[in-house]
Amino acid sequence: MSPVAFEIVGARFEAYAAVPTLALRLRITAADAEPVHAIALRTQIMIEPKQRRYEGAEERRLTELFGETPRWGDTLRPFLWTNLATTVTGFSGTTEVDLPITCTYDFEIASVKYMHALDNGEIPITALFSGTVFGRTAAGLNALPVSWSEEAKFRLPVALWREMMDLYFPNTSWLRLRRETLDSLQRFKVERTLTTWDDTFEMLLKEVGHDL
Repeated sequence: MSPVAFEIVGARFEAYAAVPTLALRLRITAADAEPVHAIALRTQIMIEPKQRRYEGAEERRLTELFGETPRWGDTLRPFLWTNLATTVTGFSGTTEVDLPITCTYDFEIASVKYMHALDNGEIPITALFSGTVFGRTAAGLNALPVSWSEEAKFRLPVALWREMMDLYFPNTSWLRLRRETLDSLQRFKVERTLTTWDDTFEMLLKEVGHDL
């Protein structure tokens, strides 16, 4: 049995951080009456795509990640969002701490592609815990491992993630390009006397007959 148990009880985002940051509120409960001196906690957060339904537009956007929908029975597997390391200070009984997740809008990352593809609903996540719990007894300090079986499930609202990204990147997204590609796009932009990158991509899409 693990010396502590975990539950994610809420989520919010930091409005004034340097980069988009989500904070999962983690409740930690000691398994017995002994006070906890500290916890060196490691958390692996997985996205569980099979644990929700998808609308037609969402399915089309997720094709790049999971393939065509007939294959989803095999391809909708859990995948890693992030790993975190947290130091929890001493407590007795129950305490709550924030697990801060630094977020990005880099579309090379699977978690960003997945979240961006969702119109509404929730993002099913599972937090897997490991680490060491330090306790203080009459005999002195002791250390017990957090069991690998410890986990906490949570359904993160898509609206919360979108609100955060709209705050930090209002009505914009980011693409990472090779330098050669960017140089070619720059030449195209200058040759067509286009003023913005939005105008450049819009022109390219029109020339290949793709509706906006």
